[in-house]
Amino acid sequence: MVADTKNRLRIAFMGTPEFSVPILEALVAAGHEVICVYTQPPRGGGRGQKEQKTPVHIKAEEFDFDIYTPNDFCSDQEQARFKNLNLDCAIVVAYGLILPEFILEAPRFGCLNIHASLLPRWRGAAPIQRAILAGDDESGVTIMQMDEGLDTGKMLMVNRVKITPKTTGKSLHDALSQAGSSLIIKTLDALIRAELRPAKQSRDGVTYAKKLERSEGLINWEKPADEIERLIRAFMPWPGSWFEAQGERIKILSAQVKNINGVPGTVIDNNLTIACGVGGLQLETLQRAGKKPMTSAEFLRGFDLPSGTRVN
Repeated sequence: MVADTKNRLRIAFMGTPEFSVPILEALVAAGHEVICVYTQPPRGGGRGQKEQKTPVHIKAEEFDFDIYTPNDFCSDQEQARFKNLNLDCAIVVAYGLILPEFILEAPRFGCLNIHASLLPRWRGAAPIQRAILAGDDESGVTIMQMDEGLDTGKMLMVNRVKITPKTTGKSLHDALSQAGSSLIIKTLDALIRAELRPAKQSRDGVTYAKKLERSEGLINWEKPADEIERLIRAFMPWPGSWFEAQGERIKILSAQVKNINGVPGTVIDNNLTIACGVGGLQLETLQRAGKKPMTSAEFLRGFDLPSGTRVN
C-alpha cells in the first residue's frame, strides 16, 4: 500500500475494455487517489442493440468513482474539466480515443500509457493477436510517456511475457493485463522517487498491429498449417476462426499441425484432418452454431464429413 499522502498520486484513469479493469483495481489497491474514470460511452450491442456500459464503466461504478464518457476532447468544456482535475498523471489503458496535446500535457507528469506489446513492435490496435499470428516467441507490456504519435512515446518500464505453442489470444490478454497491473505500480513508485529514466524507442523493428476484422477468422486452407493453427489460437475468443461445410459455419477452437499432404481444404481421414497449403490440421475442438464446444469425435457423430470432402 502507498503509505502516506506524499506518495499518493492524483490520477485520472482512462480505459474501456476488460483488459483495463485489473489495472484500475491495482491502482486502487495501491492507495493512489483515483479522482475519476474516463471510458467510452455506452453503446448498443447484443440482441435488441440494448445500450451496454463498458467493463471499465461497470467497475468504476462499483468503486463509486466519477465517470466521464465524452465522444472526444475537442470542446472547451471538456478541456476545462480535465484541466480543473489538477492531476498528477493520467493512466491510459486501451481507452480508444485520441488524446490531443492539451490533454497529454495537462497533468503534472503527463499521461502514461500501458501498451500490450514490446515497443516499438506492434504499435496500434491489436498487438496481442498480431504477436501470436506472427509467431513471436514473446510479448509484454510497455509503460510509455504518451506523445501525439501512435504509441511512439518514450518508454519508462517493460515487462516481458513468453508466448508458447499453447498461448491463445485469451491467455495472453489475461497475462499481459496482470503484468501491466504490477508494472504500473512499480512505475508510479519510481515516478514519485524521481527514478524513472525515459528511453526513446528504437527506429528499428517498428511494426503496426492493425485492428482485427471479423472476416479474418475465415480459414484459408491454402495457407500453411502452422500459420492457420496460430490464427486459431490468436483469434480465441474473438473474432474466432471458422470454416464452412454443408452451408454451415463451424468454429474451430483447437487444432494440431500434422505432417501430411493433400489438396488444400480436403478432409483426408476419419480423424477430421484437413489438408492445408503446407501440411495439415487435425481439428480437435469445434463448435456448431448454437451448440456447445465438442471434440472432433463428438462432432462427427452429428455431422458427416467423410474423407475426400472439400470444405470452404
